[in-house]
Amino acid sequence: MSAPVVIRPVTPGDVPGIAAIYAHAVVHGTASFETEPPDNAEMELRRARLVAGGFPYLVAETEGSIMGYAYAGPYRPRVAYRHTVEDSVYVDPGAHGRGIGRRLLAELILQAEGCGFRQMIAVIGDSAQAPSIALHRSLGFVPIGTLTGVGFKHGRWLDSVVMQRALGEGDRTLP
Repeated sequence: MSAPVVIRPVTPGDVPGIAAIYAHAVVHGTASFETEPPDNAEMELRRARLVAGGFPYLVAETEGSIMGYAYAGPYRPRVAYRHTVEDSVYVDPGAHGRGIGRRLLAELILQAEGCGFRQMIAVIGDSAQAPSIALHRSLGFVPIGTLTGVGFKHGRWLDSVVMQRALGEGDRTLP
């Protein structure tokens, strides 16, 4: 029997584990369009900025190890977008297929709703990211469109798939 996975708010001490997961995604994958992994100091700055801004940031932990993380951040910097967030979910490659991403995203949605956000956008790097697209669809995201060939990484052009999910009352009522 495997150890339980706990979903909890991020702490500064989680940054090395988060940075390692993200570095693997940057170097080996197409979920992120960054081409050089940021160091721990940069990842801490990013974490601190989001937390200070009131955005939810979660980790999945088992036996003291970070197995994945998820956060909601500003969708765009203009003030009119202040009720909309963009999600990011990353899972350690050794923990894929265990439902960790689903648990992280489900809790992130609840917390973003609790913060009063009204829309969540997923910008999924690479239209071949079928597991990420399926995860988002399973939690109520709908496809909005595909930006074709907007990134170039690992010697090939990459699409971005845009998906959206209403949070709480969405756009049915005023904020």
